Amino acid sequence: MTIRETNKQMSNATITVDDPEQVRTLLGAQDQYLRRVREAIGVQVVLRGDELLLEGTDQQIERGRDVIDELRAIIDKTGELQEAQVIRAIEQSTFDDGPSDLPIDLFDKAKKVEARTAGQAAYVDAIRKKDLVFCSGPAGCGKTYLAVAMALNALRKELVRKIVLVRPAVEAGERLGFLPGDMLAKVNPYLRPLLDALIDMLDFEQVKRYMENDVIEIVPLAFMRGRTLNDTFIILDEAQNTTVTQMKMFLTRMGEGSRIVVNGDETQIDLPKHVSSGIVDAIRRLRNINGVSVVQLTGRDIVRHRLVREIVTAYDESENNRRTSSKSPRRR
Repeated sequence: MTIRETNKQMSNATITVDDPEQVRTLLGAQDQYLRRVREAIGVQVVLRGDELLLEGTDQQIERGRDVIDELRAIIDKTGELQEAQVIRAIEQSTFDDGPSDLPIDLFDKAKKVEARTAGQAAYVDAIRKKDLVFCSGPAGCGKTYLAVAMALNALRKELVRKIVLVRPAVEAGERLGFLPGDMLAKVNPYLRPLLDALIDMLDFEQVKRYMENDVIEIVPLAFMRGRTLNDTFIILDEAQNTTVTQMKMFLTRMGEGSRIVVNGDETQIDLPKHVSSGIVDAIRRLRNINGVSVVQLTGRDIVRHRLVREIVTAYDESENNRRTSSKSPRRR
């Protein structure tokens, strides 16, 4: 192989491939492997005769060359190339070097999901690099949706063998005991947002098959006690409504090869006033541990209807004004 750099800035580079059979194997059926490299890394790769022309930023070109070198080595050794090997080569290049310059493609099988703000991109990057991620932010900023997308992505790439989605069944003005039905019927409303996120990315029948085969599990937090989960992507949603004891119990379910994402909105705590929130306490205790990342999203990261951002801002302003007033000295 020879590489000819066409300028000092590495805005493009050329890889010469002398073996036509290797080129066909490298590209894949209908260029599927080549498209994967383009979409995942952002580098443009064009075949011209016996040369592959790479165009993009220095970082994209470097990643593209690393991936292609790895794939060619696999072909030289085995004479063939599998999709899983392509995915693994791409994954290795992106995990080591941090976020790409383009929007982050999370899940491309049924629906393409992208980080739409700088805060969301930082959140996704933290999930890629750390085994335990805490994310705090207002409603509508994509905490749950992006975590579910990353979990599905990890499952598809065989980085984990199972996804467990967890939520505390804490009432906002209602009590479970007064709701009709058995326990599963009672907790279903609390687990529904997680199921909605799944169905938005996968078709219903696929979600159903995953759940029937225990590949995806959606459970109330109370059902997690006593378990150890290996090779599992675990998401705890609405974690502001966990107690300190519940959070400790949940985090210690983590087994070998597992990852945990904990999401919450500290402005929507439904616990009694004298009870400390588990996510607030955990962030304070654990944020400086190696392997743990804390991401704070803000109103700038809200991607729902435009009114959601304004609603959140209005409530925040009212709360800040109330706190200021309560601290002001009273007139005699």
